[in-house]
Amino acid sequence: MTDTVQTPTDTQAADTQPTGAQSSDAQQASDTQRASDARAAAVPATDSAGATVSHEEFVYVSPEDPRVEPLIRELAAEYDHRYGDLFGEPASAELYRYPAENFLPPIGAFALLMRDGVAVAGGAFKRFDQHTTEFKRIWVSSQQRRQGLAKRVLAELEDESRRRGFTRAYLTTGPRQPEAVRLYLGTGWTPLFDPRETAEQIGIYGFAKSLTAEDLDAREIQARYDAERAEFLPELQSEAAGESSSADAAGTTDPANAADATD
Repeated sequence: MTDTVQTPTDTQAADTQPTGAQSSDAQQASDTQRASDARAAAVPATDSAGATVSHEEFVYVSPEDPRVEPLIRELAAEYDHRYGDLFGEPASAELYRYPAENFLPPIGAFALLMRDGVAVAGGAFKRFDQHTTEFKRIWVSSQQRRQGLAKRVLAELEDESRRRGFTRAYLTTGPRQPEAVRLYLGTGWTPLFDPRETAEQIGIYGFAKSLTAEDLDAREIQARYDAERAEFLPELQSEAAGESSSADAAGTTDPANAADATD
């Protein structure tokens, strides 16, 4: 779950402008949104023989756009299926934690990959700090997986972050999404945790990535990730231990074996 746990300082971080993105009023935000929409380039999809089979494009929308609804609906079902109330509340509550404006220009973005007018994948980011975006809502339709769409969404969000003047990106995922962990490790993201530890020991998987040719300086990101993890890890481990005991008694299986959520 790319956005399983709230970072306590997210709202505070959203109050500052990034270097290279000094928008100061609603008009410029509107202009930025229109420019992003206009920039959504069509990408033809092909079948195994190389024939064009559909029309694809990334579009930037409001989180309240009706085209976002399938994304939110599927993510909510996926989160609740995998995590239940492991975090002390339904896992899907995370999807409604942040105001819509956090994902609008100039401080955020919400991208949908449209195929013949239908959303098949998507993702979003919001400001984490002056130089960093935090990726959220990474999703691929349950009917369109195993096509590399999650990688394309990540690449698009990275590109849009660069266009906004950000130089780093950050994201987290939960302990029951091993396919998401593999995706991020396989696309150049640096783990902020010790990969030798178990999922129960890690709890919240954090990743960071440089969006420039410069080496990643993740000291500030690491400090905030460590603080978040230290706050939630004891509770997560306690809840997980309780669920494990209940599952053993009932003879059930771990939700980690559910269908992939990201690709």
